[in-house]
Amino acid sequence: MEESDLDSSAFGVFLDSFLWLLGQFGLVFLHLASAISNPSLWLDWSDKQAIMRFVYYGASFELFFVVITTVLIIFLIGIWNRVFLWSVVRGLEGFANVTGRFFAWAGLLMVIQQIIIIFMQRIFARPDISVGFGIPLQFDISWFAEELKLYNAIVISLCCTYTFVQGGHVRVDLIYSNVRFKTKKIIDMMGCLFFMAPMAIIIWLYGWFFLWRHLIVPKPSASDTLDRLLTKSQALRWNVETIGFSPNGFNGYFLFKVLLCVFAAMMFIHAVAFFFRSFCEWREGEKSEKKFLDEDSLDEDLPNQIGQH
Repeated sequence: MEESDLDSSAFGVFLDSFLWLLGQFGLVFLHLASAISNPSLWLDWSDKQAIMRFVYYGASFELFFVVITTVLIIFLIGIWNRVFLWSVVRGLEGFANVTGRFFAWAGLLMVIQQIIIIFMQRIFARPDISVGFGIPLQFDISWFAEELKLYNAIVISLCCTYTFVQGGHVRVDLIYSNVRFKTKKIIDMMGCLFFMAPMAIIIWLYGWFFLWRHLIVPKPSASDTLDRLLTKSQALRWNVETIGFSPNGFNGYFLFKVLLCVFAAMMFIHAVAFFFRSFCEWREGEKSEKKFLDEDSLDEDLPNQIGQH
């Protein structure tokens, strides 16, 4: 094959890919309108085919282009109206803060439950723990001991974006601190585009089918087409994972798969928020650094106030 033939074939592949990409962006509004106007096709879970449609579209390229188009529209509006973009940033960061501050209490529950387990085992020599009145919730101590992992997973997955907003993540800084302010903002934006958002998308794509493979049978696969999944729906039944590591251990391990998907979604949302913040700060300069940022802080006058009382 001659070099000119290779060039023409490569150009043909590029052109076909470009036209396909434009077509997907063009179909975004049609897909979104169809999903909104026909919710029973994917939300009526009394219909087995609706469940399979939900599974398919939850990690489909149709959903991907809807999300990306929505982000692009918000960004384009924000370029024209920075007040709007700042309001989006405040809303998304507020969501991360509220979620993180609430679920951070799972750490306290984890400590309290561990203390109760130690007391019940070492002092009262009980093999189980009963919680509640009337019809109590009663499980073996090993169940509650393994459940501690769930609290830890909650703190990690649901407080990760909150920690990011508060600047609490560990960072390895080789170049960042020695460059100008606007260069830092460009680095932040590139980090969101090429690292944070893609990694969140990859985790979602793997985690989504990983979750559903532990909830239903026949097990769906990422390589299944919609028609293939609709065919599988004829034999669909719920098969929620309830197997623990020990005979009487915690049996809700499917919740970890749910948290994995929630973590990926929240990380993607915050990648968008951080990109928007970095862009606004890049345009407005150093005076806008940490603008509208809701950081946790202790009252500096509190020790003096306590001393006065």
